[in-house]
Amino acid sequence: MPRSLAYAERAEAEGQCVVGASSLGHDPARGSYQSWTQLPFVTAPEFDDALRAAIAEFDIGGIYTPNAVVWNYLDHCIGAKFPGVSLINGSPVEAEVLPYHKALEFADMLCREPLALAARGQPHPGASTLEIASLFRHAETIPGMCDHEKIRALCEIFRFSQRGDIVEIGSWWGKSAFVFLRLLKSYGTGKLLCVDPWSNECLIQDDEGGLVDQVPVDADEALTVFQLNLLPYAGGDVNYLRLPSVEGAARYRENATVTTEVFGETTYSGQISILHIDGNHSYEAVRADVDAWTGLVMQGGWIIIDDYIWPYGDGPRQVGDSYLEKHADSLAAAFVMGSALFIQLR
Repeated sequence: MPRSLAYAERAEAEGQCVVGASSLGHDPARGSYQSWTQLPFVTAPEFDDALRAAIAEFDIGGIYTPNAVVWNYLDHCIGAKFPGVSLINGSPVEAEVLPYHKALEFADMLCREPLALAARGQPHPGASTLEIASLFRHAETIPGMCDHEKIRALCEIFRFSQRGDIVEIGSWWGKSAFVFLRLLKSYGTGKLLCVDPWSNECLIQDDEGGLVDQVPVDADEALTVFQLNLLPYAGGDVNYLRLPSVEGAARYRENATVTTEVFGETTYSGQISILHIDGNHSYEAVRADVDAWTGLVMQGGWIIIDDYIWPYGDGPRQVGDSYLEKHADSLAAAFVMGSALFIQLR
């Protein structure tokens, strides 16, 4: 089973000796284990004796199984029938459904305790508990750094959003893009355009201490992961420009239609309802993003500057503070949640 293979990889990486066991006559996973033993099916009368023999032969002290039936059988009898051996993992059934329980708890909290935003406009009815839980559960399977508080804020600002394009500057693996895509489908806001060069050269942040710039990444691989994450949910509502931000803004102004092999053809309105700036975090890059894109945000629209609180530099904060000061008279609301700055225009 795939979870067994994943467990074996982790255990062997930690220096443990792992014995694979199967009841199949031919199990293709056999070659992935250091040692191997054949066991009867758990329903066979000889199963207990065969397992005891394997325990003695390989000096087994713990058993991992993601098979719910085998786990339940051993959980009830392991102490009596196989003394000195323990079950390594908890109930596979509980492990499988736990992330869904957490997603439902998160969604229930959002529905019971909506953020009291000082936003302008008549709010739309909130998404259902199941819609938010589904969004949160699937977002958790995507790598990235879109934290829970930011997702909570995004769920709320969509209630105060007008119909228009959602534009994201910097998408990488697609975690926050997925959140935007699911929310725009729930609220009928518009279509999502992701602008990212997916280029290692454009990733140089010049962060304080150089820690971020030392992280090994593969931009081509990141684009593939982005496509894999969004393709099942696209439905004609998302596309991307593989361009640096400023070039992407010029392309967006010239032509509201974007075509890619993966997502097909998508036509945008040319007016931005929500702008999410999460590209290169150097001061110069964030400033260029703001200058290139914010003029396209409609009245009552939102601008989000991600990583306004960023431990590796203050580029996003400097640009965000400057924008707040310069445009104070034209803003309806501004707040920080998670690490992002949220701004609503009048």
